[in-house]
Amino acid sequence: MLGTMHAWQAVERGHEVVHLERETEARGASVRNFGLVWVSGRAGGEELATAQRARELWEGIGSRVPGLYFRANGSLTVVRTEAELAVAEQALTRPDAAERGYRLLDAAETRALNPALRGDFLGALACSRDAAVEPRLAQPALRAALEASGRYTFVPGREVREVIGENAVRDDHGQLHQGDLVVLCTGAWLGGLVRELAPELPVRKVRLQMMQTDPLGEPLTTSVADGDSFRYYPAFAGTALDSLRENQPQPPVAAEHKMQLLMVQRQDGGLTIGDTHEYEHPFAFDVDEDPYEHLAGVAEELLGRPLPRIRRRWAGVYAQTVDTTRVVHREQVRDGVWLVTGPGGRGMTCSPAIAETTARLLNL
Repeated sequence: MLGTMHAWQAVERGHEVVHLERETEARGASVRNFGLVWVSGRAGGEELATAQRARELWEGIGSRVPGLYFRANGSLTVVRTEAELAVAEQALTRPDAAERGYRLLDAAETRALNPALRGDFLGALACSRDAAVEPRLAQPALRAALEASGRYTFVPGREVREVIGENAVRDDHGQLHQGDLVVLCTGAWLGGLVRELAPELPVRKVRLQMMQTDPLGEPLTTSVADGDSFRYYPAFAGTALDSLRENQPQPPVAAEHKMQLLMVQRQDGGLTIGDTHEYEHPFAFDVDEDPYEHLAGVAEELLGRPLPRIRRRWAGVYAQTVDTTRVVHREQVRDGVWLVTGPGGRGMTCSPAIAETTARLLNL
């Protein structure tokens, strides 16, 4: 998605783009995600500003590319304990709470906004700025729009093996591709050429597990998170979160896998549910069933009903910059050659604005 959005920004500015993709279609984190445009939990400052700008860009692009299925559905972070409620209440005191679209709802107001939530809870922190797109459909839809410009060429199944001088690359078929500028958006592919160009790259890999259900049979009108999400998003840091961590430890399986519940309804009515976080290499090649059971249990508690049949399970890996002050790692690795990688879990949310910033920095 990051590479596709860089292509979008360049074509929008009148340039011609040759877009090389290692796979025949994207298979990494760009499709193995929730499709969330997630503003609510972002750190104040650059990260929030990037997410807010990306939210504007997603909406504008979505109006032109209906196949993205952009929807300004907002989110509810459901709270089930007094300690979680205290974190939500403290979030409302942030100076940027209104900018994020925060509102605190009681249980009745929560159910009125999202009637599919019939479980037992105290209320929810609503965020009107959050939105969603369809991750498995977004890139084909964007490519179709780009191709209609007549200035975009998609070359799938080609891995860049070598950078030639300042304005060309050679792929694994031996073909040379020339241009005025090379932008490498390499995702979680951090070896090979990337290691040669940036041997001290301050980026790590993160693995997650997710799943998808059969159709729910009713609308889930917002994206949904549970109170454990407060533990993983910087916007909620504060004394109330400190108290939550001290007095309400996560269940062992959730703590071990660094879990939160996120739940988004797909266009076919199914639910995408996750997720976990694993940081230590080497990652396992298989998926662990315990986190899935925990997530299903939490989802069923919030919905107040059994989940539909789980029809897909998967793991994904994304690249995350280790510099917590930066949204993405952007580095000029050679004259005319830039590497942009490591947005972490912000990638789907922030990619339009990251690409716009790159375009501005490079005077496209």
